[in-house]
Amino acid sequence: MEQRLTAILPCNDLDEAQAFFERLGFSREESPDEYRMLSDGLGGYIHLQPAVEGWLVPGRNPFGLYLYRKDVDALAAAFSGWTVEKDGPSDKPWGMYEFALNGPDGTLVRVGWPTRLRG
Repeated sequence: MEQRLTAILPCNDLDEAQAFFERLGFSREESPDEYRMLSDGLGGYIHLQPAVEGWLVPGRNPFGLYLYRKDVDALAAAFSGWTVEKDGPSDKPWGMYEFALNGPDGTLVRVGWPTRLRG
């Protein structure tokens, strides 16, 4: 196993959050039902756990995730109508080709790839 950093995301609805990440290409690994470990087979990992009641307030979720993926356009198409930017992915001033999603419980989820590496 290589070193890695994995986000642990509190969620109000674990089933809904798992379904969202499955649309992004993640699948559940062997894990207890109340603490779900998912990976995308490409180096992306996320753990989902129940949020403390009242902690995630609609419209005020402070969490954000960034998923680096080469297939930005394909993922944007899979989330057509769900993206924050209605024009789809675009090159940003910070050097990324990306789009943003309103994820589980209002978590900001950005999906992108460095503009300079797009070929």
